[in-house]
Amino acid sequence: MYDYGSHEDQQPVTWLRGYPVYAAHFIVLVFVASMLATAILMGLNVAAPWAWLPFSSAEVLRGQVWRVLTYGLLNPPSLMFVIDMAMIVWFGREVEKFLGRGKFLLLFGCIYLVPPLLFTVVGVWFPVHLQGEMGAFAVFVAFATLYPGVPVFFGLLAKWVAAILVGLYSLMAIADHDWQGGLTLWATTGFAFAFIRHGQGLITLPRLNLFRRGPRLRLIQGEKGGASPAALPGPAKGNSMAEVDALLDKIALTGFSSLTAKEKARLDSARDELSKRESRR
Repeated sequence: MYDYGSHEDQQPVTWLRGYPVYAAHFIVLVFVASMLATAILMGLNVAAPWAWLPFSSAEVLRGQVWRVLTYGLLNPPSLMFVIDMAMIVWFGREVEKFLGRGKFLLLFGCIYLVPPLLFTVVGVWFPVHLQGEMGAFAVFVAFATLYPGVPVFFGLLAKWVAAILVGLYSLMAIADHDWQGGLTLWATTGFAFAFIRHGQGLITLPRLNLFRRGPRLRLIQGEKGGASPAALPGPAKGNSMAEVDALLDKIALTGFSSLTAKEKARLDSARDELSKRESRR
């Protein structure tokens, strides 16, 4: 279940002439600046950045690990790039409002790193090269996972648009024998979907308790002054999780701001209770 964080974390980073500016806008600003720089360098026939910045599995395996971070800084101007930036602004902003700034940046950072890390492993057998931003569609998938029933394009619900586009892009990759593009698509969108579902408590990760100790004993004073060992009591039972699930469903449909003060307090209580349980493990 999500730790919703502070109310401040879900607010804009700043305001510009009355318009809220979120972290998603700063991400787009960085990519737009990289696109302008790429266009200028291409116009001046400067080749050095293409020798050092793109991802190359062979070069990364030789020790040039910075390529895992710099591959997304080379973005030639194109209509698709403009569409990607618009998706990050529109849908990334809504995901950020729901998750909070910290978790949104974690989500986007992981989406950014998934392709190069995956292809570093694949590159042991098949050399792979990457360049340019490629996480915008995964941001939309995260939005569609959070708000599946929201109409987005031509009245179609977000979940159906996401499913149609994933299927279409997959067929295009198969038809073009583009296994690299197909792997990138499924890795980034799959991670975005799993990230949101894990936060909603619908996907759980296995927990290894290799060094977990057994229950400690304490002495309980008896009626006659004797002492007998007894296991420490287990964690107290929480309130009804059905109520919490209902609140999560409400947030998914209408956003966190739609909650009443009482409902927000109920979520805070559930979060604190979960934290106490984790600390006792």
